[in-house]
Amino acid sequence: MVFLCIKMSNFTELKYNYSMMKDIHSYWAYLVLAILVFAVINAIIGLTQKKQFKDKDLRIGLFTLIVSHIQLLIGLGWYFMSPWYKALKENGGEVMGDKAARLLAVEHPIMMILAIVLITIGWSKHKKKTTDSSKFKTFVIFYGLALLLILSRIPWNNWF
Repeated sequence: MVFLCIKMSNFTELKYNYSMMKDIHSYWAYLVLAILVFAVINAIIGLTQKKQFKDKDLRIGLFTLIVSHIQLLIGLGWYFMSPWYKALKENGGEVMGDKAARLLAVEHPIMMILAIVLITIGWSKHKKKTTDSSKFKTFVIFYGLALLLILSRIPWNNWF
């Protein structure tokens, strides 16, 4: 009986952690998306209006990098606790055959990781550029591609 109570306690705690991680991942995603859109728009404006690349622009790019990497860590923690990962491990063929399950188990995680890789590359490459326009252009290209990848694989029906 004591063993059963301990197991039920662990299950309740796990279910709470699972729900909490999912909520944090979902709410943090709004922040990531807003900051990334802001960074891309800022870079487009800087590039088209031939502005000087200032500390403000650097901080926007850096904040985007940091926020997206935090989301990656939250997302990886949530993913390995999720039913989608468990289903993929147990019956990958069935998951791959179901469009909605494949989106959550495979497509979303891979595209988000690729998007964060692009953000990281964009941040690294912009530091090596010497002109203001090339710094803005690097952010437009890499952060913009990351934004497109993210928008393409957000599970919109789970968000609204």
